[in-house]
Amino acid sequence: MASRYGAGWYDRRAAVESVVARVTPEGELTVVLGKPHTYMNRSGTAVRAMLERLGIESAGCLVVYDDMDLPFGALRLRERGSPGTHNGMRSVIATLGTDAVPRLRIGISQASPGEATSHVLSEFAPDERQAVEALVERAADAALAWAINGAAVAMNRYNSTRT
Repeated sequence: MASRYGAGWYDRRAAVESVVARVTPEGELTVVLGKPHTYMNRSGTAVRAMLERLGIESAGCLVVYDDMDLPFGALRLRERGSPGTHNGMRSVIATLGTDAVPRLRIGISQASPGEATSHVLSEFAPDERQAVEALVERAADAALAWAINGAAVAMNRYNSTRT
């Protein structure tokens, strides 16, 4: 989303443990993007710092993350719920003390048994690159729809397995 709107990233690790970009995709709406610079299983600290700095509640924040529990290409928007098997989302929910945290899960498919870390940290194969780029574009569209039109519209439009 940042590159789509030509936004630069600014190092705000000292304040919110993240790098931050601001985009204005439509009218007066400004979307603040944050990439935590904590370990994934401690990302709740960065999310809380960002929310406190911006003065918003958890319901006003969309957490976007990859999820091995979904098939590659699937998008799932939810307004609240359990973290499932995702340690980063577990950290967010535990740190904020609520499961009322909107999230966009991006399916990357299952890893081979015992290979989860290398699966999520490895590069995509060259033959997967086009599909990954399309998936990232759809995820950005879904996040924007959530911000502009609300959760119900975005969920109806983007909660599918593939395009």
